Amino acid sequence: MGRRHFGTDGVRGRVGEAPITADFVLRLGYAAGRVLAGQAAVRGVGGLGGAAASGRPAVIVGKDTRVSGYMLEAALQAGLSAAGVDVLLSGPIPTPAVAYLTRALRLSAGVVISASHNPYEDNGIKFFSADGNKLPDAIEAAIESALDEPVGCVVSRSLGRAQRIDDAAGRYIEFCKSSFPGSLDLRGLRLVVDCAHGAGYYTAPHVFHELGADVVPIGVSPNGLNINDGCGATEPAALQRAVLEQRADLGIAIDGDGDRVVMVDAAGRLYNGDELLYAIVRDRREREPVPGVVGTLMSNFGLEQALERLGIEFARARVGDRYVLELLQQKGWRYGGEGSGHLLCLDCHSTGDGTISALQVLSAVRRHGVSLAELCADLRMLPQTLINVPIERGFDWQGSVALCRAREDVERTLGDAGRILIRPSGTEPLLRLMVEAPDEALALQMATRLADAVRATA
Repeated sequence: MGRRHFGTDGVRGRVGEAPITADFVLRLGYAAGRVLAGQAAVRGVGGLGGAAASGRPAVIVGKDTRVSGYMLEAALQAGLSAAGVDVLLSGPIPTPAVAYLTRALRLSAGVVISASHNPYEDNGIKFFSADGNKLPDAIEAAIESALDEPVGCVVSRSLGRAQRIDDAAGRYIEFCKSSFPGSLDLRGLRLVVDCAHGAGYYTAPHVFHELGADVVPIGVSPNGLNINDGCGATEPAALQRAVLEQRADLGIAIDGDGDRVVMVDAAGRLYNGDELLYAIVRDRREREPVPGVVGTLMSNFGLEQALERLGIEFARARVGDRYVLELLQQKGWRYGGEGSGHLLCLDCHSTGDGTISALQVLSAVRRHGVSLAELCADLRMLPQTLINVPIERGFDWQGSVALCRAREDVERTLGDAGRILIRPSGTEPLLRLMVEAPDEALALQMATRLADAVRATA
């Protein structure tokens, strides 16, 4: 069955427009609850306190700081309760915290209300399985199918109950700290930490501070409307300015739901996910075998070349951290990620985590006693230009004659010295056009040529 509502990262869209409406999210909660209840009847359930004693499946629901989270949380809770599922409400907390708590509390599933790096007008719902991973495609398909059924209600004595868990943030902070080597600390480091006015506004600064760093927090005043607005991992200029102004050693920026990270060094130089992944893997390789690393079709060719020089195989997955994870699991490898800052260290967590990924980079810096620039000195990134072109939903970009001709022209110009990647976004009505070339000006020129062809026909 084809996906009707689930994209590469759950269900996402503009609030008030299908599918991100209160009535749909209530239906989604009920459908998910029905599927989870069916699984629980076969495998047994887990929960916390009354949830475990009730014999009902239990889920945790977390959210980021968008104002729409209040409405969607209530609708989701109502649907789950009507299906006979107990609900634990954590309040604003990073997406990877929900994945961790789902596993730690032995729950049936975790649910996150977030649109990640999107503006506040958007929101979404994504699910984690009991083991802290993204839901398998088969379970998503079952939920899609259950959405066709009318919303019902179990008998009153079987209704799900809801409770707040007050120590969710503290549990997650301790989990993050446990990923940092006990023999190291961050004393003497001045860090600017940009939390994008998002879900990590409380947890991330505490993690780095409790490990000894002098922390300058920014992006920690959410008002429901300012998430990702001119800050965070997707707009790192604010972090770069703050690092220079504060004369900090490093800057760390996560995105609105806390699963992405980028970093900035004392000179204001920005390091994206490809570079941070290289720093982590280079450090790991000196202490343990690293047979391979997974990137995506968007990963820089320079990363692939640098890893090959270290004797490490590199494989490319489809764009999206769920596909990186799937390929890692297939190959039995531990490390992978995307240039956007979604990094996976499966020896630390089951999913991408911006705070934990930053800690792995910091541990490499501390262990080697070098700067981040020195740690990445052997990595030569190929200039890469990405242009996102808005398109109408359903636009047949593959059938566009103008784009086809432009692509052929660009491929002839680049030859074997570069590459092109054209793909639709899995979460937004955008066509992503990426060009890698030996020269930055040439990459921009070629990407612009492709973008102009799309704009002329889209």
